[in-house]
Amino acid sequence: MDLSVVIPVYNEEESLPELTEWIAKACTGAGLSYEIIIIDDGSSDRSWQVTSGLSLRNKNIRGISFRRNYGKAAALHTGFSLAQGNVVITMDSDLQDSPDEIPELVRMIKEEGYDLVSGWKKKRYDPFIKRFTSRFYNFTARVFSGIKLHDFNCGLKAYRSEVVKSIEVYGEMHRYIPILAKEAGFRKIGEKVVEHRPRKYGTTKYGLDRFVKGYLDLLTIAFITRFGKSPMHLFGSLGTLMFIAGFLMAGFLGVRKLWYVSNNLRAPLVTDSPWFYISLTVMIIGTLLFLTGFLGELINRNSPVRNDYLIRERINA
Repeated sequence: MDLSVVIPVYNEEESLPELTEWIAKACTGAGLSYEIIIIDDGSSDRSWQVTSGLSLRNKNIRGISFRRNYGKAAALHTGFSLAQGNVVITMDSDLQDSPDEIPELVRMIKEEGYDLVSGWKKKRYDPFIKRFTSRFYNFTARVFSGIKLHDFNCGLKAYRSEVVKSIEVYGEMHRYIPILAKEAGFRKIGEKVVEHRPRKYGTTKYGLDRFVKGYLDLLTIAFITRFGKSPMHLFGSLGTLMFIAGFLMAGFLGVRKLWYVSNNLRAPLVTDSPWFYISLTVMIIGTLLFLTGFLGELINRNSPVRNDYLIRERINA
């Protein structure tokens, strides 16, 4: 099969008939064999009933309905596990992404050899607060990852099948799939300017809580990708440095005390100095950080995926 189109859905009953018909028309016109995978993320409207009806009219439509709302990342992860196409495309269900972009995205994956192609909504019809926070997110993600994309969070993306089968998406990490793909070894990541259409039905699902969650997940990715396999490298190093710093401060106070005594001078009490308590606190924190790294290594040693590595291809193996 050429193509799998994965669509997370949450309360979009009005747009689904038009969207699926448009996708079918775009794929058929380009001569692509396709499947449409709709993941109903616990919708409270008739989205699932509409999906069931559409699947009766078009056998290429498959679907899964969650019992409650788990979020876009969970829907994408489930859709990725079901996808059978050589190329996987994700798009939002609100008709703001144009299915007419599909043939070119597929061509870029197949002919130009990209592992991932992200859409870039150069002209957007979103509210101001969403555009502002999106620019801030994208700037931070570019600086952190070194991936030169203008729109990390664009819902319209194309992937080589191997990419979506090799990464795990959870929390709010659907925003940072290009970063996850790069850390998994898929380095050829590109972008394409895509049409962004005004919302035709329903209301936006964007909220300010996503601003906080998105940055927390960026910090999570930063830690997991760099220190997930060796937490002692981070916590052990920080703990050791802090313990040495505290020990040197305490040592200075001790040497100063001995100097006073050796010169028959009235020595101040070590405990009268605030540096005594600072040094103790720093040494305690350093010890705790070191133990955190040690416990992390013990947990990692018993992890079932500690020796899982992605293999590109094999020769006589």
